[in-house]
Amino acid sequence: MAYNVQDIRAQFPILNQKIHGHPLVYLDNAATSQKPLVVINAISDYYLNYNANVHRGVHTLSQRATDGMESVREQVRAHINAKEAAEIIFTRGITDSINTIAFGLSSIVSKGQNVVITEMEHHSNIVPWQMLCERTGAELRYFPVNAHGELVVDQIDTIIDKDTAVVSFNHISNALGTINPVQLLLKKAQSVGAWTLVDGAQSGPHAMVDVQEWDVDFFTLSSHKMYGPTGLGILYGKRERLEALPPYQGGGEMIATVTMKESSYAGIPHKFEAGTPHIEGIIGFGAALTFVNELGIENIAAHESELLAYAVEQCSSIEGFRIIGDSLNKASVLSFVVDGTHSYDLGVLLDQQGVAIRTGQHCTQPIMDAFCVSGTARASFALYNTKEEIDLFKAALVKAVNMLK
Repeated sequence: MAYNVQDIRAQFPILNQKIHGHPLVYLDNAATSQKPLVVINAISDYYLNYNANVHRGVHTLSQRATDGMESVREQVRAHINAKEAAEIIFTRGITDSINTIAFGLSSIVSKGQNVVITEMEHHSNIVPWQMLCERTGAELRYFPVNAHGELVVDQIDTIIDKDTAVVSFNHISNALGTINPVQLLLKKAQSVGAWTLVDGAQSGPHAMVDVQEWDVDFFTLSSHKMYGPTGLGILYGKRERLEALPPYQGGGEMIATVTMKESSYAGIPHKFEAGTPHIEGIIGFGAALTFVNELGIENIAAHESELLAYAVEQCSSIEGFRIIGDSLNKASVLSFVVDGTHSYDLGVLLDQQGVAIRTGQHCTQPIMDAFCVSGTARASFALYNTKEEIDLFKAALVKAVNMLK
């Protein structure tokens, strides 16, 4: 079936508006994606017809809500090819997911061991591991990045060694778009018995993932970057790994028994889902997953790759325009600077022309330091963007640059 971007855009009512008198060109998708009508309607349907708390009621609405939420758990399991639905944990976001694992490993990681990340990580995949190392006395190591925004892996046998306890890295860089060599890193980590985590925040909307094929211990997804609601993350973990970790939070639902002296904990997934979950968000995410899979992630990725190539071609003629992160293997992220301008100023002037991009460090200060820049402007493309929008983006960027120089 042909990929009809105009039909797709019709499913996103937010795109049909003007900003400062100009048509909205939304190119901030790596920060958060817009939501199709099927997601909005799924959330509305939940509140209109079966709003109730889950797992705790025998009445009909509670059973409907529970069934609706748990069906999404199975949907996610199938999407990433996990062995069982119990290996899918609903969290408040990827930050919460990674902190859950880093906290749980406090009793497993010890002084004399090391934790390995990369220089291109989002702060949410740096700070929790720094905190773990502070608690345990372990050493924090990282893979550096070269001038193209690619991981330097020629020292892999030195960085990952017999004392490596954890290897955690992103599948795709949010700041650069670089697609990392996942299986190379995982294979090395597995050879020394390290725990492994892959952050799929940016890969979820752009690439299919098979966690069993990777044999990864933990994998994360973000709902709001995959056309679903905010405030919801998905944490996959192998059963044996999840069972070996203590719960991150205490409260309702995550318990088996509670007395005034002690408590025992429920099995997975509930051990890691204390309190009332983000029910409507989970149901909305199920609708988002269906929407994405009906379009086909391969079709989406091909469309976005074409947009990225077109944007690079168009913008390269702008005097002083420099791409930050030009890896050959990358997703639809165009991170750039224009000599003689500041990214913040570019963002403000583009907004005045209806173009929404992201500016600054993108929660990746170490990678900005590595490239010796204070920040970048970042245009990131999604399934509903068009070449016509890139033309508007370029025209707005040229105007902004001329105003600033």
